[in-house]
Amino acid sequence: MVVKEWLLKRRLIMDYKVTLFQFMGGLGLFLFSIKYMGDGLQMSAGDRLRNLLDKYTTNPFLGVLTGILVTILLQSSSGTTVIVVGLVGAGLLNLKQAIGIIMGANIGTTITTFIIGFNLSKYSLPIIFLGAALLFFTKRSTLNNIGRILYGFGGIFYALTLMSSAMQPLKYEPWFTQLMIDLGKNSILGVFVGTGLTMLIQASSATISILQNLYSEHIITLKATLPVLFGDNIGTTITAIIACIGATRSAKRVAASHVLFNVIGTVIFSILLTPFTEFVLFIEKLLKVPPKLTIALAHATFNGVNTLILFPFIGALAYIVTKLIPYNEDEETYKPKFLDTMLIHNAPSVALGQAKKELSVMLTKARENLERSVNYFQTRDPNVGNRVAIKEDELNNLDRAINNYLTVLFHEHLAQTDSEIGSNLMDMSRDIERIGDHAMALVRDVDYQIKKGMAFSDDAKYEVTILSNITNEMLKLAYEAFVNNDKEKAIEALDLHNSIYVYEKKSRKKHINRLRNGECDIKAGLYYVDIICHFTRICDHGRNVVEKVINNQI
Repeated sequence: MVVKEWLLKRRLIMDYKVTLFQFMGGLGLFLFSIKYMGDGLQMSAGDRLRNLLDKYTTNPFLGVLTGILVTILLQSSSGTTVIVVGLVGAGLLNLKQAIGIIMGANIGTTITTFIIGFNLSKYSLPIIFLGAALLFFTKRSTLNNIGRILYGFGGIFYALTLMSSAMQPLKYEPWFTQLMIDLGKNSILGVFVGTGLTMLIQASSATISILQNLYSEHIITLKATLPVLFGDNIGTTITAIIACIGATRSAKRVAASHVLFNVIGTVIFSILLTPFTEFVLFIEKLLKVPPKLTIALAHATFNGVNTLILFPFIGALAYIVTKLIPYNEDEETYKPKFLDTMLIHNAPSVALGQAKKELSVMLTKARENLERSVNYFQTRDPNVGNRVAIKEDELNNLDRAINNYLTVLFHEHLAQTDSEIGSNLMDMSRDIERIGDHAMALVRDVDYQIKKGMAFSDDAKYEVTILSNITNEMLKLAYEAFVNNDKEKAIEALDLHNSIYVYEKKSRKKHINRLRNGECDIKAGLYYVDIICHFTRICDHGRNVVEKVINNQI
């Protein structure tokens, strides 16, 4: 009798292991398959996803539609949000556009649950084989991408089969049955369970697929399922929160708006839980919807209605998150203020003046970023290095905007003088952009030194400080000469350009002496030469600017 009880207990333990391992394996395969199918869709789309988000979001409504489409292609609302965070950080999207895209992403992610709702599990293995065949037996990239999509698609349903069979024995476990009863009685508990699970797995589609299996096996009631479903939508925002760590305040506002949007929706639907449950049950019986599709329908209704309710209040959401994460000029991304397209057709000469104003802003920002890069050289503070990279993206975007503006302007009937001025302004934009490139290159040099454990002597650091001061002063004079068309300031700037070459030669000689005397590490010494060269190159670009002032070319 004792032996029999021991064998029964031993078998129960083994069953738990089998259940756990099968569920974990199924979940792992599900996550991989979702990612792999999304990769195939992205590769098929090429670089068009980012361009789609950049170009077709001129208003919040288009942003919603774009968010839906991109999320369908990515098979991940979190993926869409991460891209949006990056675009806002780079200044290519504003906050209202970003909120619209996030609303669309929440709707687009429901497509995955509808796909899961159709029971294609019996065809999963043939689909996997077909995907593998296209991957391994063809060389065409188009067919390879289709293979990835099919392989991931089949893997999703095979993973669902594994998870479903692993969860079936749980319906006979008293502790699990009690948990389901508690979830049905306490909607707040359900929200926290859904939020926690999705934050842990970082894929709302995975946790929702678990709910679909539980509901289809009649292990959990619909009223207990829905709060968990609401919580899943909150939990999925953790990816955006992680993505904006160390990013600009604008990017952080995007993540905050994503959280706020889903929390507000959860509060509304939790208050209306009973009528919403009755509505979903009514639709299920009326249309004879399968259980898995019922959860997909509830998910789509939740996100769709939440978007309809909050869409008119996008401005209010933007205002709230801006108050929560207040304005900080240094951390905000600048967008062109003077490039008025109406002036191109109506007053081309005035448009040239506006482009010149934008160039003056760009020159100031390039000088400020150089100061940051020198600060990074001296302090090696990673936050400063990250800020340089962000501002470099801002400079690149500004350069692109100015060049596009002037290119369109050239299509107008310009006077010969205005045409030459426009060409010279484009040359200046390139010079200023190169100043920013050298600032970024200095950061990369320092990063390499940190990685290799190199260190400069105090004398070397002092010489870099002198070089940076001369360069900074020259760029200040170049700015004044450019803005005020001041030839005297331009000549002063040229004098400093000559001075920096003299000081650079002295620094090289001192550096060689330090190497001979063993006062400086040889590897660090080689990079020191590269670093001081950045300052002379920057002054060369500053010289190009002031020469145009002296020669009356702008």
